Amino acid sequence: MGFADDHLTPLVDTGLGNSAYLVELGDGRALAVDASRDLRALREAARRGGLTVAFAADTHLHADFLSGALQLAHDDGAAVLASAAGNRTFPHHRLDDGDETDLGGLTLRALATPGHTDEHLSFLLLDGSRELGVFTGGSLIVGSAARTDLLGADRAEELARAQYRSLRRLAELPDEVAVWPTHGAGSFCSAPPGAERTTTIGAEKRANPLLAAPDEDAFVRQLVGSLGSYPAYFGRLAEINRRGPGIVESSPVLAALTVAEVRALLDQGAQLVDVRPVVDFAAGHIPGAVSISLRDQFATWLGWLLPDDQPIVFVTAAGQDLAGLVWQALKIGYERLAGHLHMAVWTACGGERQTLERLTAERIADRPVLDVRQHSEHTAGHIPGAVPIELGELVDRSGEAPAGAVVACGRGERATTAASLLQRAGHQGLAVLAGGPRDWAEATGRPLQEGA
Repeated sequence: MGFADDHLTPLVDTGLGNSAYLVELGDGRALAVDASRDLRALREAARRGGLTVAFAADTHLHADFLSGALQLAHDDGAAVLASAAGNRTFPHHRLDDGDETDLGGLTLRALATPGHTDEHLSFLLLDGSRELGVFTGGSLIVGSAARTDLLGADRAEELARAQYRSLRRLAELPDEVAVWPTHGAGSFCSAPPGAERTTTIGAEKRANPLLAAPDEDAFVRQLVGSLGSYPAYFGRLAEINRRGPGIVESSPVLAALTVAEVRALLDQGAQLVDVRPVVDFAAGHIPGAVSISLRDQFATWLGWLLPDDQPIVFVTAAGQDLAGLVWQALKIGYERLAGHLHMAVWTACGGERQTLERLTAERIADRPVLDVRQHSEHTAGHIPGAVPIELGELVDRSGEAPAGAVVACGRGERATTAASLLQRAGHQGLAVLAGGPRDWAEATGRPLQEGA
């Protein structure tokens, strides 16, 4: 058994594609690294181990979730460890390159590793002089490095060059040193697909294509050339994390609303988000509702498609996890949660309903297809003739969608969200592909088309 097996617990948020870490330090104390504002899993891991979080370290000003470090300081008295260059406005231990923190037996050494962000730190964990592992945040990750365009496309190349130097610095650590990244598969901060969340320096030197780049220019071309789109809310959270997210004083509760209250909220400009399964949404939904089914990726699409400064009313089905729904919203900075309405209550009151046709692959025939997947997914293989508009761009480009389109994604969730946005914009005669392009290829016996 190694150190990680005995003392380190990774806590994976599969929806956002990120990992936090809880490190047992002895004497009932723990270190938390890159904890999210949704601390439920971390709290449970700490409870099982009989631990109190004494230190909360953040590798960078996160853009994809609100940090839980300040909450841990408030609740547990944790000392917050973060980069001095981040200029956070709340009390914390300001760390520069090479600064060390005595954890009571173990030592945490700050390593400046800019690239993903300007102020990015990695944290090297040491037992005496023995280097156990390094928390690399958005620097070196499994099979790649995190994106460098979050501060603007005009800085992507400059930061990619910084990322090159940071990865070379980390690669100088001994091969056996564990690598514990924050970003992983599913993260829009640019992690390749794959099941592995942690790695070692030696494994990355052997297999990471960016570390195999022959020189800095080749590295920059490879990294910058791989960058796709990312959620709109990424532009807001780093500054909130710099100022410090608001403290959540108690377990939040989502209020149950009446039909009259919902109508009044909608008249005042509230957003209506239907979180039921897509089959239920298609069978009947409130006109104007945006479908974002409650699943691991819920927060990503909420933050990409809806503003954070208007009240949100959720349409729910019986038995759905309302606490999970609230935390998915809170962890990306959505505070104005007006409440929820069971769709059955709306139906029982005779509320107007709209439907959405779902088609299996063999029933598409010659109807136009709108592909709302990411560009990389589309180019890897799509239904011939499909019009590509990423879901994240659809609000601004709804007029480009073909009339009477069959909307397609990988499985049907994103396509249903897209169709709901188009319905809200006035499109009629839409349908959703129940499945994805591979289902179409199997059903028709025709090949998918590759390329743009």
